[in-house]
Amino acid sequence: MKQGVIFDLDGVLISTDEMHYRAWKSIADELGIPFGHTENNLLRGVSRMASLDIILNLGNMVLSDQEKEALAERKNNRYVELLQSLTPDVVAGEVRETLSRLHKRGIKTAVGSSSKNAKLILKLTDLEKYFDAVSDGTNITRSKPDPEVFLKGAEFLGLTPGECAVTEDAVAGIDAANAGGFYSIGIGDAAAYDKADARIGNISELLDLI
Repeated sequence: MKQGVIFDLDGVLISTDEMHYRAWKSIADELGIPFGHTENNLLRGVSRMASLDIILNLGNMVLSDQEKEALAERKNNRYVELLQSLTPDVVAGEVRETLSRLHKRGIKTAVGSSSKNAKLILKLTDLEKYFDAVSDGTNITRSKPDPEVFLKGAEFLGLTPGECAVTEDAVAGIDAANAGGFYSIGIGDAAAYDKADARIGNISELLDLI
């Protein structure tokens, strides 16, 4: 029996993948680097600067740190513009029901996301009220597969990694959870990853594991 569950945000609770894709594609188009959904999959669970490095590598392009910072800022501005279209309706009913039932059981919940926009997304989708803590890109220095974001999440909950499960849809996220000593649960793309401690097809199945 776990006392806490830490959720990745994008791809687990909601999906803003297409918004990330459109924002990154606009940057890649500016640079003349071919970028489609296949290339976009390389960015899943990866920080903003690491994602930019991947895109630049695809185009065999080297830029200064200052140029990279400017591009990353432009990407984020475009992404935040796209995020404004988010409403509570984009969250599946089963997600809210699962989070509510976890709370009724006395299980603490946190978000563990590399995104610096996690709190904005939670606010726009009316998900804030379901979480006891948020660990995101504003309080970490290393992105997944480093476990820092989840370790901080457990710390914010006042729990040890061994007392927490992590629900992730990305391979890098499962690797991060495992590296941190958490019970890893794969959903979505990560449901086929054999290194996950458990694999589910639907978020409501989480209730049978916790």
